[in-house]
Amino acid sequence: MSVTLPPDYRPSEDEDFMNDFQREYFRIKLLKWRAELIKEAEETLENLQDGGLQESDLADRASAEMDRALELRARDRARKLISKIDSALQRVAEGTYGYCEETHEPISLRRLEARPIATLSLEAQERHERRERTHRME
Repeated sequence: MSVTLPPDYRPSEDEDFMNDFQREYFRIKLLKWRAELIKEAEETLENLQDGGLQESDLADRASAEMDRALELRARDRARKLISKIDSALQRVAEGTYGYCEETHEPISLRRLEARPIATLSLEAQERHERRERTHRME
């Protein structure tokens, strides 16, 4: 089923949760985010291919190498984020997007707006983080 969103559409608490409009809104949001990350990764690859170690000064060369290492780390984080976006898109397709994996309750629209890849409700996420802190202290 194809849904066309009005240009100014924003999900609202007044609607049925994860109706066709909301699912399409978040699907588009996730696809745009994914496309941005892939574009940035392609630009990074081009920069890395173009920018060999041409600096003659040892300090400049070290600085350039450090910049490349930071960029590669950022791209690795982006790669992991793309994987999470792909998982979220899969949940949209399956009809499970927007529901907490732990409680199966709806994740708030505000949380999904802020973190479209969220898999836990705010309360479940806080419980998860408390458990992590407890285990780290032990």
